[in-house]
Amino acid sequence: MSTAAVARRYAAALADVVLERGESREVQEELIYWERMIQGNELLQEAFGNPTIPFERKLRVLEDLVTRTKVRQTTGNFLRLLLKNQRLMALPDITRKLAELLDERMGLVGAHVVAARDVPESVREALKKKLMAVTGKEIRLSFATDESLIGGLVARIGSTIYDSSIRNQLQLLEEKLASD
Repeated sequence: MSTAAVARRYAAALADVVLERGESREVQEELIYWERMIQGNELLQEAFGNPTIPFERKLRVLEDLVTRTKVRQTTGNFLRLLLKNQRLMALPDITRKLAELLDERMGLVGAHVVAARDVPESVREALKKKLMAVTGKEIRLSFATDESLIGGLVARIGSTIYDSSIRNQLQLLEEKLASD
């Protein structure tokens, strides 16, 4: 089974549970913390990713970390399930898919905006309103910077891209001039 299919199945099951219990954002934040903790530590990657290490040793490490991080019962149980099914190293994909599913179920649409410079809060709010009008849905914005855009911004909502960057306008002008 592909990694995407695995991530979708686990994320969908977890989304059902956390929405029912009203702890979706908390569990999501805890899983993101765990994802970063594992990815940032080579020993943990080796411990959880090495198939030659016995399950009991992995479980002891996991239980110790669950106790130390004081995660919710739902999060701890989910991490144990992933370990038992040898899917703990798929946590980044599962966490990403969980975020998508939770947004979808709550009627949110994620929009990623890349700008040449930091975007002031007033512009962020205006952009959010404009994108909400275009999509007809509540928008969750994330921002990044890329100086190569020169100016303007590029917004991605799903597979749709809105590119108002100066770099893009210059490319379009160059293509037009080349065809004349």
